[in-house]
Amino acid sequence: MSDSGTSETGPSESPSSGGALHGRWREALLAARGGTGHGPDPDPYAENLLDRWAEPQRRYHTTTHLTQVLDRVDTLAGHAADPDLVRLAVWFHDAVYRPDRSENEERSAALAELALPEAGLPDAATAEVARLVRLTVTHDPAPGDTNGEVLCDADLAILAAAPKEYAAYAAQVREEYGFVPDDAFTEGRAAVLRQLLELPRLFRTPHGAAEWESRARQNLTTELELLTH
Repeated sequence: MSDSGTSETGPSESPSSGGALHGRWREALLAARGGTGHGPDPDPYAENLLDRWAEPQRRYHTTTHLTQVLDRVDTLAGHAADPDLVRLAVWFHDAVYRPDRSENEERSAALAELALPEAGLPDAATAEVARLVRLTVTHDPAPGDTNGEVLCDADLAILAAAPKEYAAYAAQVREEYGFVPDDAFTEGRAAVLRQLLELPRLFRTPHGAAEWESRARQNLTTELELLTH
């Protein structure tokens, strides 16, 4: 997919979605299964996942986020060794999401390990999807891990959104943690922002480094200043 215009519109705006989410799931799963029609119907698995992404406790980690990360994977797909496995990892990376718990990524990876073999995915491909989901704990892929670089960059691309969209994202994160008192949230969120800003690189793909790094750091710095002043 061409990535022309991404630097102008920002990651919060979706390019051509390539069809409804059901179709995108089916396409990725069938491709990862080897392009054959043999195996279980993909649609029930899409329904289950979409129900999870629509749970009421979510404000940011919704189907909108799912769509945006899939769009960013499309932008970065040429960098990945196995882009369809990356797409499946996107579907699972926040499939289990409770803001009051810390094991969401592990539970999401375990869900992938349970569902994907049943859906007809080979064991090695299932293991790669689960590995990628677990990688979203740190967003720190090893050098040469092109699948991990694409997933992590796509997931973090919201940080480089235009200021209005970034502010909406930050507000949605606060809503998800509405059960946390203001002082505690400010302390925790500021620590996350400082940790991100201390990373030598937020984005590992060539496109992410060139198009998103600078704007993401501006957004993070602005949010940190607003929180702490």
